[in-house]
Amino acid sequence: MSVNRVMGLETEYGVLAPGAPRANSTVLSARIVNAYADVVRAGGGQLAGTPWDYSDESPLLDARGWRVRRSEADPTQLTDAPRELTAEEIALIDAVPQNALYDDEAPAARPSSRAVDHLGDALYREEPESANDAGGRLEGEHVVMNMVLGNGARLYVDHAHPEYSSPEVTNPLDAVLWDQAGDRVALAAMEQIAAEHGDEVLLYKNNTDNKGVSYGAHENYLMPRAVAFDAISAGLLPFFATRQIICGAGRVGLGIAGTETGFQISQRADFFEAEVGLETTIRRPLVNTRDEPHAEWGKYRRLHVIAGDANLGQVSTYLRVGTTALVLSLIESGRAPAVALADPVAAVARISHDPGLRTVVELADGRRLTALEIQEIYLDAATAWCAETGSATADPQTADVLKRWRATLDGLRRDVSSMASTVDWVAKHHLMNQYRDRHGLAWDDPRIAAMDLQWADLRPEKGLFRRLEARGRVERLVTEERIARAVVVPPEDTRAYVRGRALERYRRHVVGANWDSVVFAVPGRRGVKRIPLLEPGAGTRRDIGALFDAQLDVAEFVDQLAASVDTSA
Repeated sequence: MSVNRVMGLETEYGVLAPGAPRANSTVLSARIVNAYADVVRAGGGQLAGTPWDYSDESPLLDARGWRVRRSEADPTQLTDAPRELTAEEIALIDAVPQNALYDDEAPAARPSSRAVDHLGDALYREEPESANDAGGRLEGEHVVMNMVLGNGARLYVDHAHPEYSSPEVTNPLDAVLWDQAGDRVALAAMEQIAAEHGDEVLLYKNNTDNKGVSYGAHENYLMPRAVAFDAISAGLLPFFATRQIICGAGRVGLGIAGTETGFQISQRADFFEAEVGLETTIRRPLVNTRDEPHAEWGKYRRLHVIAGDANLGQVSTYLRVGTTALVLSLIESGRAPAVALADPVAAVARISHDPGLRTVVELADGRRLTALEIQEIYLDAATAWCAETGSATADPQTADVLKRWRATLDGLRRDVSSMASTVDWVAKHHLMNQYRDRHGLAWDDPRIAAMDLQWADLRPEKGLFRRLEARGRVERLVTEERIARAVVVPPEDTRAYVRGRALERYRRHVVGANWDSVVFAVPGRRGVKRIPLLEPGAGTRRDIGALFDAQLDVAEFVDQLAASVDTSA
């Protein structure tokens, strides 16, 4: 019983071009990925544009025991094939003037980025920076849609958004570290476009455009396949419905399109329509059943969690994954609390719409509890089980997550605003209320909508969260120095180590990679050599670090790596 398990985070960033507010978002996303490829090339670093290997993907397998027919699946579910750009989109990226980036079918971004920037300047009484609205284009012969990065992560175009998928890690603090590294990767891509082309493509770590579109911030946790999926969903539904109070990102506006006036706890809450299901972009479920472990199928399942917000704050991310890891341990051990909501989907929205945390939701047994009370039931169960197993004493991170979970719930119960330094939605709500009170504004004022967007801006000089962070008003768990290192260096205790280091050391010979394999082309040998990595704990620095230190040629390295992986398996 601990917070330690293989896990990872995925972030789809909101994308906006101030000079082309109706730009094709897929083209903008491709520009981001290609810009980061240029950053990597310019630094002489890991291979930019290493192809993603789709051979092991199986997005239509359902954990409840069946496979959805391909003909019946929504196109967004077919992630086992590369996104193919149309000829028109390629032309837009490579060769045409900015006004041809316009896509009349794409929803206009909201609100204007330029208006948002000026609002932020007014908030902090600073002079606005000049901005170059000139058009630009991405040059080059090859359009990169998918990159495997030297830190073991993946950067790619996921439908209409650039997505960063972190490398596999083994604990919540490392999950925070490599998630923050993704934000720095995104920032570097933005800066590259501005420097090279003179225009802006901006990224936002949020989950909705407030025009009815939502995009994800997903979590992944490795679990034993022996655990029944019905037990997993039963244990998670009440937890996911209420977890938002400790790690929601906050949102201005209620309802899918944000047209109702108010502030809510979670950006994603209004977009869920089902309790359990395979889809991620339509009929969104609180518990996703995608059965794609990216590991040995008979031994593991990968729990793919879509019921969360994209967190800017390090503590909110830490608690999001740390508390979930503890609840999964409760479920695996048969110690999950006997709590069942009468209507989990309705409860998510009701809880989100009440930042005062007074709303009660009905349980299946007739009890009526607040989100705080339900979270305390889970916390008490985790605390008791950790005490029995001694894991809180043996593992400092487990003890820290339990302590922070308790302190957060106690603080929210005592005074919600007291948690502004650690809980994302509280920090956002507190800042906006200060501004509203100072200027006498209602929640539906356009300036408040502009603040909602600028909160998630990744630029340090413009993003409202980033400014609070720079002023020491939100708590940090990892330093900028550690984050900068995580941008280029993989975790050492998972298979991400061999993936990232192979790209660094043998980049010209890595012809494909995915989560559970790396593919090499060895000079003088026919075909390619796929090195399977079905055990996420294999290929670590402890296992194979000596192979990289030995300065082997690629043939010797591949042979010894293959033997090492076979032995560790």
